[in-house]
Amino acid sequence: MATQDDVRAIVAQLPGTVEGSDRFGFSVQVRGKAKGIVWSWAERIHPKKARVINDSVLAIVTPNLAAKDMLIDSDPAKFFTEPHYNGYPAVLVRLEAVSVDELEDLIVEAWRSKAPADLLKQLDERE
Repeated sequence: MATQDDVRAIVAQLPGTVEGSDRFGFSVQVRGKAKGIVWSWAERIHPKKARVINDSVLAIVTPNLAAKDMLIDSDPAKFFTEPHYNGYPAVLVRLEAVSVDELEDLIVEAWRSKAPADLLKQLDERE
């Protein structure tokens, strides 16, 4: 089982990342703009009311829609989507169902899909 503290520890190792201020989430800086890579899910509980933040589920960017579909097909107990994310390369992840290692792989892949070349080089030089 992974936690938000695990997310913070993983993201802290990735150059150019910043934590959001309005809710739990992280972005990578690309030409002065924050590009989201992981954030807490805003769940639609009632169709006529505002979404409610669900901190037990994260939205994590995937490199493409095929990767998103592969994750969902691999284990629907861990990975799912909702209509709001149709056509968008991000998967919803139940924190209680994923290991820290799985979470790290997902977050690093999300970061790599958004990070500019200079930040990718920084990370590769560390490894």
